Amino acid sequence: MSTEMNVTKKAIHDKIESQVNTVQSKLETLKAKAESAKANAELKMIADLLSKKQTLDHKLNELKQSGEGTYQQTKTDVESRIAELEKSVQAIEAKFKAA
Repeated sequence: MSTEMNVTKKAIHDKIESQVNTVQSKLETLKAKAESAKANAELKMIADLLSKKQTLDHKLNELKQSGEGTYQQTKTDVESRIAELEKSVQAIEAKFKAA
């Protein structure tokens, strides 16, 4: 694999990892709010999202180790999962803001 490709993959990985860390921070904040508000439905949703985040961590590792043949498909899968996770987090945030 070329040096340029490695640099590109590293930049993409760093960007995705940053997004994942941001989502995790938001989930932890929401979990604390839900616990203090005794919001059981939201706690269950957050627990489900944390589980999805763990799966995303595994996919991110797959992306890091993928070769040229599978890189693009793995990247697309990871980006899709991040977008879905971010959307779910925003929905929970909106519920707390409305309350």
